[in-house]
Amino acid sequence: MREYALVFLVAASITYLLTVIAREIALRTGAVARVRDRDVHDEPIPYMGGLAMLGGIVAAYLVARELPFISQAGGPFVLRDAGVVVVAGILICAVGVLDDIFEIDALTKLGGQVLAAGFLIGFGIRFYYFPSSGGTVFALDPAQGALLTGFVVVATVNAVNFIDGLDGLAAGVVGIGALAFFFFSYQLTSINSAPRATAPALLAIALAGACAGFLPHNVNPARLFMGDSGSMLIGLMLSASAVTLSGQFDSADISRDGSGGTASLLPTLLPLLLPPFAILVVPMLDLVLAVVRRTRAGRSPFAPDKQHLHHRLLEIGHSQRRAAFIMWLWAALIGFGTVTASLYRGVWVWSAVGVCTLGVVVLTFVVPILHRPAALRVEG
Repeated sequence: MREYALVFLVAASITYLLTVIAREIALRTGAVARVRDRDVHDEPIPYMGGLAMLGGIVAAYLVARELPFISQAGGPFVLRDAGVVVVAGILICAVGVLDDIFEIDALTKLGGQVLAAGFLIGFGIRFYYFPSSGGTVFALDPAQGALLTGFVVVATVNAVNFIDGLDGLAAGVVGIGALAFFFFSYQLTSINSAPRATAPALLAIALAGACAGFLPHNVNPARLFMGDSGSMLIGLMLSASAVTLSGQFDSADISRDGSGGTASLLPTLLPLLLPPFAILVVPMLDLVLAVVRRTRAGRSPFAPDKQHLHHRLLEIGHSQRRAAFIMWLWAALIGFGTVTASLYRGVWVWSAVGVCTLGVVVLTFVVPILHRPAALRVEG
């Protein structure tokens, strides 16, 4: 655990320091977010935060290569798989940099995303099986694994990109999701007495560190945006870290939960796919709603608007900072709640999740009403 903590700190500190350089590059290349009708900022802000985050992730990976526990205890596939994901991150970040500077069209960006996903698949980073309750394993042939992996990676990248519309929102949600998935990966191996040094845990903790290092520059009022270079990078890193889990272990090696049963939330759910989807349910929900909303209006699913979930939080009375914080809380509740419930059983699990859910609901819907002026509350 100490080596993972070091990886987190390296990623956070390097990202924090590189934001100054990234901001200067953005200003020199004209990669600046102009104020548009759908935006919530009221002055131009530089992009390129993704370059700083990429630097933090690469630095964390290079340090991990020199740490005895991570580099030796986990076997040869840990650093190899993590390295493939980092290279794919460099590739998709380069596509994002081009978009930050030149604003490339949606189809070209999609092509870059598919290329990065294809790079992962080509080097063996894909889903190999689905374990479920009762010890049943659904094996995937290479074509099935490749298609599912490509879909998950591209969908995650775009989901993160869709919610990157509020200061600190995407970095916070993904950072929390990465911590939740690190907890899942580490605890799953601990419960099953498997090697603790794994590519999923390494990638997740490095991503969490990069998000933590970027947030001080990105919370409202933001001095730097991550841009597509950052949103696509962290979307790929989070989804790929989940994908690597099924390539690191045989399903029988990670099948038990903390109570000695099968590691699954419900008998029909799949523990290896459940955590990444649960972590990303907030941006995924926003993505689905946006596609439905725009399609029903006869517009392109990629056409921007100002009706995302974070925009609705602003409309009901939250400030920008509080709206981002509320989204973080929902991400933490769903991510950590689902991960905990998939690993442990008992009344205490559901009681804790219920209490936390009630608290988040109150903060989301009751607090804005209490903060309204008395006259407006009576009128409403």
